[in-house]
Amino acid sequence: MEFIDLKTQYKMGRENINARIQAVLDHGQYIMGPEVEELETRLAAFTGARHCITVSSGTEALIISLMALGIEAGDEVITTPFSFIATAEAIVLLGATPVFVDIDPATCNINPALIEEKITGRTRAIMPVSLYGQPADMEAINAIAWRHKLTVIEDAAQSFGATYGGKHSCNLSAIGCTSFFPSKPLGCYGDGGAIFTSDDQLATAMREIRVHGQSRRYVHTRIGVGGRMDTLQCAIVLAKLDYFDWELKERARAAASYDALLSGKIGLVARPRDRSSVFAQYTVVVEQREQVRAALQAAAIPTAVHYPVPMHLQPAYARWSDPHSTPVATAMAAKVLSLPMGPYLDDASIARVCAALLAAVGGAPAVCRQD
Repeated sequence: MEFIDLKTQYKMGRENINARIQAVLDHGQYIMGPEVEELETRLAAFTGARHCITVSSGTEALIISLMALGIEAGDEVITTPFSFIATAEAIVLLGATPVFVDIDPATCNINPALIEEKITGRTRAIMPVSLYGQPADMEAINAIAWRHKLTVIEDAAQSFGATYGGKHSCNLSAIGCTSFFPSKPLGCYGDGGAIFTSDDQLATAMREIRVHGQSRRYVHTRIGVGGRMDTLQCAIVLAKLDYFDWELKERARAAASYDALLSGKIGLVARPRDRSSVFAQYTVVVEQREQVRAALQAAAIPTAVHYPVPMHLQPAYARWSDPHSTPVATAMAAKVLSLPMGPYLDDASIARVCAALLAAVGGAPAVCRQD
């Protein structure tokens, strides 16, 4: 059993993927080829945002977004401590200070009720993370930002395709950023990412920043980076977009199968009714996690932990954090466990995972049919 089955995904879409790659090899425009603009147009239409700017990674999407806002040394950006390190890394690389706000124990996303007390005169932006595939409480976060004249950047690296209040993730705030890392719900075969905004001035700045700050060739109007997404990776995402809606439905089907077997028997990450998830991970909450993982490993069931050490406890970030300031994130980091997930995971495999999991935690065994 694969934790994420990228091999089957390729086999299912091989003809279209290979054709897209071959087209790039034939025209030879490996940087900023026609597939880049085509992908940006399709992604913008998908989210409803006016602009999409493809970039070299999800991390670069965050960095370029912060640069476009003029974030610099002395500024503060409020974010969650419970995410991949890139969220805080982007802030620190620009000399700014990450301010960690604790999470909601039900969803593992940033807790909006705790944000305002962390706002100071140096706060410039709020960067919530749409963890495990579902957005944070963006209405509450946007309202706080509006009151304090701050910009919200949604780190949607795990949630492209999800919705909140009927709108798509990446179009829920002033700026949305996503990643096309291979294991994401919509992934390429290397690194890639995108930024979304409906602000024309921000879009112009982001496009210039990703090509070394150029407004036109060899005219550098601002400080920039080498942040382009290459044409081959754009072509691969274009191919996968053709069946992305089907994959989202299959992810939801797999999650529903897990829910049916686990609800009421083990802790699950809550999914409020006003939003959907793309299930970048299907995550449960268990005590004595390492013992549970060992039992699942013995049953040949792969698992992962997202994330075992929250950012406020990472050695490189000690100077910006109080180890006792976000106790919920600390507690959840010791309990979360991600199970195999994806559109190609069948119900029999899910039943097998659940039976082994419930046996490991001492719960009632799930019915495991082998027909």
